[in-house]
Amino acid sequence: MNEELKDNIMGALELVIDPELGVDIVNLGLVYDVDMNEEGLVTVTMTLTAMGCPLAGTIVDQVKRSLADIPEIKDTDVNIVWNPPWNKDMMSRYAKIALGIR
Repeated sequence: MNEELKDNIMGALELVIDPELGVDIVNLGLVYDVDMNEEGLVTVTMTLTAMGCPLAGTIVDQVKRSLADIPEIKDTDVNIVWNPPWNKDMMSRYAKIALGIR
């Protein structure tokens, strides 16, 4: 996958807002990796802020919807992982400011 496509994917993922925190999943540091195979299947490897998050299904659906309009992508798989565990140090400066975290 070229850098332009990866930038487009990450930009689309910035539209996915964590419903509990009100900040997008990219700036929260929840997206660990994005990969695409030759058939156009994109795999988004990500985590959530907490195990057992009741909104996990909603976030996965939003990820798939956000990437649906990118022509190179034929399908999306969301791989939720727990290692490495998410922590506030993974957030961007923007997310920390938005949430009032130092």
